[in-house]
Amino acid sequence: MHPTPDHAARPVDNPPAQPAVLLSMEPGIAGRLLDTRHRTRLTALARTDPHLVAHDLTAPAVAAALAEAEVLLTCWGAPPLTGTVLAAAPRLRAVIHAAGSVRHHLTDACWERGIAVSSAATANALPVAEYTLAAILFANKRVLHSAHRYRDLRAPHDWADALDGTGNHHRTIGIIGASRIGRRVIELLRPFDLRVLLYDPYVDADEAARLGVTPVPLDALCAGSDLVTVHAPQLPATRHLLGAPELALMPDGATLINTARGSLVDPDALLPELVSGRLHAVLDVTEPELPAPDSPLWDLPNVLLTPHVAGSLGTELHRLADHALDELERYAHGGPFSTPVLPEHLHRSA
Repeated sequence: MHPTPDHAARPVDNPPAQPAVLLSMEPGIAGRLLDTRHRTRLTALARTDPHLVAHDLTAPAVAAALAEAEVLLTCWGAPPLTGTVLAAAPRLRAVIHAAGSVRHHLTDACWERGIAVSSAATANALPVAEYTLAAILFANKRVLHSAHRYRDLRAPHDWADALDGTGNHHRTIGIIGASRIGRRVIELLRPFDLRVLLYDPYVDADEAARLGVTPVPLDALCAGSDLVTVHAPQLPATRHLLGAPELALMPDGATLINTARGSLVDPDALLPELVSGRLHAVLDVTEPELPAPDSPLWDLPNVLLTPHVAGSLGTELHRLADHALDELERYAHGGPFSTPVLPEHLHRSA
């Protein structure tokens, strides 16, 4: 593990009033991330061309800006910051990421160089947690099932009898992972009359008590939950965390929600449980990310399949921009980042 530089907590002792900033992200993202208000604030805080967005940091068109950049403001689609890129950016001191995970573009070369890094993962957790809350309440109420049946019947029906046993009163929710999103889901569930179980090997009994949840092993969580929602990071150790044995433990009629990464659930184990109708699912992510055109997931009445939309989009992108610019302002005044990314935490974070 690389040592954490002193300035990871306090990026600069005597920074210039306006650090040079270069935007680096996928084409088209910047236009949705930054509105006129953000661009005005950005140019007040930094020396930058808000219309220059570098998707390829090796391109000649961005060479001059990269050579002067003290800060990279990144978002989805930012290219990897390799040793070659860093060699062309001798003044670079910090990366402010206006999204969640930095694994896709931060390399060992960044930590070796002592680059200070901030992420908007906490801000990006909010819409995912809100999506999850809505999915939990709708799933326990069997809203998707009712909608399908209502559409098919188009006639009077004894819905009280058909939905007997459903609802959100005294249900047990199993949360896998006390990540930023997992913790926010726990907070959002507090007003409801629900019991919450938690599986997270890094959370001890005292912390679980502070969170207001019951810590249990993974098998006990699966067996004891009416609904299981996944919020663990995508790591080698979490690949297919939920496989055939774990899914088999879930009670008949239970629901699985996955807004994390598709790789955390074994698709070959999940599909038979869904095709049989024994389990229900809300899947915002799958493995592969786009199911095959002939996958049963598209048409199963007990599956709500969405195209990885739980995270920030639309107006929610502006929350990420606000956070990034707040971090840039802290940097420009020599203060610490509010949400630093530290290399020693990467082994258990997304």
